[in-house]
Parts: sequence; structure tokens; C-alpha cells
Amino acid sequence: MKVKRIILFVTAGLFVTTTELFANEVTETLELHSQALDMIWLVLAAALVFFMQAGFAMVETGLTRAKNANNILMKNLMDFSAGALAYWAIGWAIMYGVSSAGFFGTNQFFLAGADSSLFRDWMFQVVFAATAATIVSGAMAERTKFSSYLVYSVFVSALIYPISGHWIWNCDGWLANAGFHDFAGSTVVHSVGGWIALAGAILLGARKGKYFEVAGKKQARAIPGHNMPLAALGVFILWFGWYGFNAGSTLSGTDLSIGLIAVTTTLSASAGAVASMITSWIWFKKPDPSMSLNGALAGLVGITAGCAVATPLGSIIIGLTAGILVVLSVEFIDKVLHIDDPVGAVSAHGVCGAWGTIAVGLFANTDDIKGLFYGGGFNQLGIQTLGVLSVFVWAFGIGLLLFISIRKTIGLRVSETEELQGLDIGEHGSEAYAGFQIFSTQ
Repeated sequence: MKVKRIILFVTAGLFVTTTELFANEVTETLELHSQALDMIWLVLAAALVFFMQAGFAMVETGLTRAKNANNILMKNLMDFSAGALAYWAIGWAIMYGVSSAGFFGTNQFFLAGADSSLFRDWMFQVVFAATAATIVSGAMAERTKFSSYLVYSVFVSALIYPISGHWIWNCDGWLANAGFHDFAGSTVVHSVGGWIALAGAILLGARKGKYFEVAGKKQARAIPGHNMPLAALGVFILWFGWYGFNAGSTLSGTDLSIGLIAVTTTLSASAGAVASMITSWIWFKKPDPSMSLNGALAGLVGITAGCAVATPLGSIIIGLTAGILVVLSVEFIDKVLHIDDPVGAVSAHGVCGAWGTIAVGLFANTDDIKGLFYGGGFNQLGIQTLGVLSVFVWAFGIGLLLFISIRKTIGLRVSETEELQGLDIGEHGSEAYAGFQIFSTQ
């Protein structure tokens, strides 16, 4: 009898041990699979966001004149190429290094000590830095010296974007600790680019022939882009890439909120396009294609901050509001402030980025964060507003200082002759449409 008990006891012990070993092995396997899925998801999302550079290039090229097409393409190419080197050397460390009082990072320069997960994270973040930099290209199009633009682009990716990004996306950033929520970058990426674009457009001045006086009153003249189909292609590319932008910001391929994020992104963009079409139809008596396209972008920018915390209905309201705002903002900046923004970058990214960030304080509806309309009170709304204003002061202020410095040293604007001839010839010695007559006196 004792022998049987001993045998049963040993057998049970072996079974428990074997079960524990098997369970541990299963857990380790699942963890490895999860890490592998995260790696694939983030690199794939990074590729989608990288493809947005092509979208920006097409939008800006289509909405400007043919004689400047090569210049637009070169600026977009260098935004990423030079910006990636700057973000590798300095930008990543300032944004995600060990925080100094919540304002900037202090280590990991040149990705020192990086492992596979850090390489993955850097790859996902560098494409966001390039997006912030390239937003400015459109607002300063058709009259900026290429060499000056290169200087600006490096500064944005190395310093300006990473510092404000540290405040929000570094877990020890001062705005992050305050509870500020910007899931995928309405403020971190888009408003930063938009406010720097505003500073650049102001200091650069308008394109020749953009404004004229009638009876002592300044009037705005439309300078049409040369290729609306190209602009439309760019918007569809951007919309496609935005699924990597927003859904990729889960930072995990196993996060079940990916589906919701894709839905809110789609609904907001759609609502923005419809709202802009209707607004332009009322305003101009015709449904304007360029405004409708910018409306889709406005909806995308607007939902980027709250895509993971808004309901589908909330995302539609955010997109509708952004679609109306972008039309009104473009008209106000052009015809009241007389600031020349050829593609509406300040309105689509700066203004609608600010709106989308503030909207989190209104429409957020999760267990962790509640907006005003869902019983959360004014606390989150106040935090979101503080973040928006803080980033505006930083980005617009440092942008002014940067462009003033460039203007006083190497110069910011091309000569009048180069502007009339086209920057393709004056700055690059080549034409985008060889064999075609594209010269104009505007």
C-alpha cells in the first residue's frame, strides 16, 4: 500500500512539474510570437507612413505651378533624407532619452546602446519626424531658397520637433505627466509643422503677383495649381498611409483597438471631405475640388489625437468640424491676414491639428479618459488646451527665430528673376516637364 502511495505521489509530482514546464514553454513561445508580431506591425506601419512622403510631394506639386515641380520634389526628398540623419544623431535622443525635468532627453545620441526593439521604435518614429518637417514645404513653396530650406529641415528634425515631442510622448515629459492626450500626433506632428509653416510664410512674404491693391484695399489673386489629378492622387496616398500613422501608434500588433482606430480615421476623413465640399459649395457657389481634398486631410489631422478614444459618432463630428474649419481658415489667412500659403498647410495641419487635440477633451469616451460631453468635466479639456497653446508658443516662436536667423545669414528667398523663371531652372538647372512651355509672368 505504501509503495502504491509513493508511486502515485511521484507520478503526480512528475505531472505537475511537466505541466509547469509546458506552461512556461507555451508562455515563452507566445511572448516571442507577440514580440515578432509587434516588430512586423511597427515596421509595416512605418513603411505606410514613409509612403506619405510621396503623398505630400504629389499634393504640393499639383497645387503649385509646373515651373516649380522639381523644387517641390527635391524638398520632400531631402525632408526625409537629411531629416533621418539628423533624427538618428540628435533628434531621437532629445525626444526619447532620459528626461531632464520633463523638457528634453539626455542620452541615446546616435542610438548608442540600441537593441532590436529600439531600432524598431526609431524606424517608426523617424517617419513621423519627416512628416512634421515636410508640412512646411507647401506653405513656403515657389519662393524659398533650396539651401535655406535644407537648413530649416535639419533643425526641425534634430531639435524643434523632438523637444515638444518629448513633452508629450516621452513618459516623463511634463505634458505627459499632466495627462495631455495626443495619441498619434495632431499636435505633436501636425500642429508643430503647421505653426512653423505659419512663421515661415509670414517672414518669407507672398509670391509675386499674389496680392494687389484696388482703391487702396489689398485683394488676393488666386494662383491655380497646375495638376489637380496629381493633387488628388497625393491625398489618396496620404489617406492610405494614415492607417499606418494612426493604427500603427498602438505600437503593438496585438492591440485590439486597431479596428476602432481604423474606423474612426475613415469616418473623420470622410466627414471632413463632405463638410468641405458643402462649405465650399455655399461659399463659392461651386463645390471646389482643392477645398474638398483639403477637407479630407483636415478630417485626418483632426482625428489623429483622439482616434483611439473617440466613438465613431464622435469622430464624424470631429471630421465635420475640421472640414468646415479648413475652408474658413484658408479664406481668413489668405484674404484677411494676407499670408500666402499655396497649399493651405497652416489651415489643414496647424488649425485642424489644434482643433483635433482640443476635441479629445470633448469627445473622449474610454474608462481612462472622459471628455466633457461624456461626463468628464472640464479637466481634460483644460489640459488639452494648455498643451495646444504651449506647443503653439514653442513651434511658432522658435520658427520665427530660425527663419529670421536664416534670412539674416544665407538669405531665405530667391531673387525676383528666379521666382518668375521658376525654381526648377534657377535652383536646380532642370525642368520637370522638359519640352513643354511652362514659363509664366506670375
